[in-house]
Amino acid sequence: MIPSPTICRFALAALLGVVACSARASAAESNDAAAARGAQIYAEQCASCHGAEGQGVPSEYPSALTGDSSIGQLTEIISETMPEDDPETCQGKDAEAVANYIFETFYSEAARLRNRPPKIGLARLTGDQLRQSLADLYARISGGSWNHDERGIRGTYFDTPNWKNEAKKIERTDAVLDFDFAHEGPGEGIDPAEYYIHWAGSLMADRSGEYEIVLRSTCSCKLYLGSSDRMFIDNHVQSAGRTEFRKRIHLTAGRGYPIKFEFTQRKRKTDQPPASVSLSWVPPGGVETVIPQRHLISASYPAAFSLQTKLPPDDRSYGYERGIEISRIWDDSTTQAAVEFSKLVADELWPLYERKNKKKPNENRARLRSFLAEILSTAFRGTLDDATRKVYIDKQLDATDDDAEAIRRVMLLALKSPRFLYPLLDTNRSPSQQAANRLALVLFDSLPADEWLLKKISKKELDSPSQIEQAAWNMVNDYRTQAKTRDFLTHWFEVAGGDEISKDEESFPGFNKAVVSDLRASFDAMIDEIVWSEPSDYRQLFQADWAFTTPRIAALYGDAWKPKDAAGEEVDSQKNGQEQNRLTASVSAPESHLGLLNHPLLMSKLAYYQTTSPIHRGVFLYRHMFGRVLRPPNAAFSPLNADLHPQLTTRQRVELQTNEVNCQVCHDKINSLGFALENFDAIGRFRETEKERPIDARGSYEDRNGNKVEFKDARDLADYLVNSEDAHRAFVEAAFEYFVKQPIGAYGPDKLSELTERFRNSGFKVRDLIVWIAVTAATEPLTNHQET
Repeated sequence: MIPSPTICRFALAALLGVVACSARASAAESNDAAAARGAQIYAEQCASCHGAEGQGVPSEYPSALTGDSSIGQLTEIISETMPEDDPETCQGKDAEAVANYIFETFYSEAARLRNRPPKIGLARLTGDQLRQSLADLYARISGGSWNHDERGIRGTYFDTPNWKNEAKKIERTDAVLDFDFAHEGPGEGIDPAEYYIHWAGSLMADRSGEYEIVLRSTCSCKLYLGSSDRMFIDNHVQSAGRTEFRKRIHLTAGRGYPIKFEFTQRKRKTDQPPASVSLSWVPPGGVETVIPQRHLISASYPAAFSLQTKLPPDDRSYGYERGIEISRIWDDSTTQAAVEFSKLVADELWPLYERKNKKKPNENRARLRSFLAEILSTAFRGTLDDATRKVYIDKQLDATDDDAEAIRRVMLLALKSPRFLYPLLDTNRSPSQQAANRLALVLFDSLPADEWLLKKISKKELDSPSQIEQAAWNMVNDYRTQAKTRDFLTHWFEVAGGDEISKDEESFPGFNKAVVSDLRASFDAMIDEIVWSEPSDYRQLFQADWAFTTPRIAALYGDAWKPKDAAGEEVDSQKNGQEQNRLTASVSAPESHLGLLNHPLLMSKLAYYQTTSPIHRGVFLYRHMFGRVLRPPNAAFSPLNADLHPQLTTRQRVELQTNEVNCQVCHDKINSLGFALENFDAIGRFRETEKERPIDARGSYEDRNGNKVEFKDARDLADYLVNSEDAHRAFVEAAFEYFVKQPIGAYGPDKLSELTERFRNSGFKVRDLIVWIAVTAATEPLTNHQET
């Protein structure tokens, strides 16, 4: 009997199934054998240098054997370089077997997450978090600032030597404080022999650090900074012949500091000197310049606090600041910070609170107890229980009848308490309080002090993810979040440091501190424009065909950097000295502007004194832009002196120095990226030739999956960065860990992939990503994750 077609099909399927099962069993046996062989080879040839579990051996290779190379790349490295004393020992299938063993056992990211899952670690406040927290603690009583669009400082001009409403002649917003009234006076209807000008507004810094304020005036004047009652420079009684005053102050980014300036021209019987005034500053690492309009806000904010105590640097070994080091220096600095802050609480906040609450009953110093409870509940990030109130407030007030002394005792005790210094010690707080604590810490580097946020806590309106996300959206456009975002991106692009950038004057005439200062302002302004515009598009970091420029920048970098108006016409900004640092937009050919990727500040930072450095640029791209791992070099690296090989281009010289096989393990990755930026010289000017030869800007990159892409120039590289999955993951991970200051893996093994996918689907909106990062940190349960 002939079998039916159906029976034949079943028989064939069964036969194929048996074959497939046999093949799988054979493959499994083969894989098991390869794994066993790999483990044996590693134990015999590798463990003595790298440790039994790849942890490293101090006397040989102290670094752990971890990274992100593919199995294919590991196989190639082992075949060519391992063991170092006899690289030909492990070849072919053996190299592949040991590469697989290393990758799966402890090398890969998945293996590391499996072997030692990261946890949310208990950490103290970093220096930035301490400064911001104290500033918001002060603002809890004085009042907070708000976003205000009008830039400049508000001036009121009087035809008398003091404020008289009937003598008011002019009211306007002045762009900057830089006037030479000479003998003509400040305006129509005002007697040039006698007048008074009152300027008021707020001052805001892009970067935290020490600023030198420089006031020049030929007339009587008084400058208040930080408070309308806090005298900063007093020349009310003019010093004979003295017209310049300098004073230093630490300003914190994202804060508006009220500024008031009173200028008086007095009538004199004898010769009257010409009237002039200017207000300048020297920003951190910068040069003296008239305080630009973009740093002046026409609204007068409430009094603000900026900590002046010097704080030690925080650990940055993971790429972001962590509050993990407890030292005598740190302990002493926090004590000094507490002393400094407590004095202003007693001198400024308590009198202000008393004025606002003078009608409230005051039996048993009730007003003072209420005042201190309000500050401490904010500092401790939650309601005070009876025991805490008794220890921190009642006992201190009972110990002294002097209100100022009691305030200082309370504040010193509170600000040295772990309840303040360790923000994650809040697991006994309500869900809404914990959520608000995380949102403020992630977005502001601070604590919840804004009235609207405290109301949400009291009403339990932050108990759900949707409520938390709505609150995060209310916070993301705040100046404090903007400042932290700017700081993140300058660190990610490695231009945040205050280290001086200098070049050979003969090779690069005109490249000086003033230009570098302008370049820093240009870089910061471009970050703000990209992130806080409506698209908020990450891709513009690499593809924007415009930049902010100044006349000084344009004079050095040429037509591509000349300021242009909205119609694309060139702007003559050199009307007077104050215009030299005025930022305006510049649009030009695609090769001149590649977002921030080829910004002169970055290119000059990643270059030597006289020449470019493809190695520095390649390391930056590989580690920061693509988020990849490079092992430290085996020996100290010294570049070949260009004078020893005058006939070689920079590319040829680097290839000569790094062509040894052990060097190529890393430099094959580094050089091929750095060469793509060779069209930009040591100060970031576009060039097409070097030593009268065409620039060879070809480069390449091999991604985590082993796929290789070729670049013909920086434009190709920029376009690839926009679309690279490695670059997307690197940006999301860097942003998360900078804002949260915890490893992203501690929030789940798939959290990085989830956020990266959501980021891509949003159209790469940076602002949206910041919100999602904050929401993730605020909604993730913490109790079971903390390490003590």
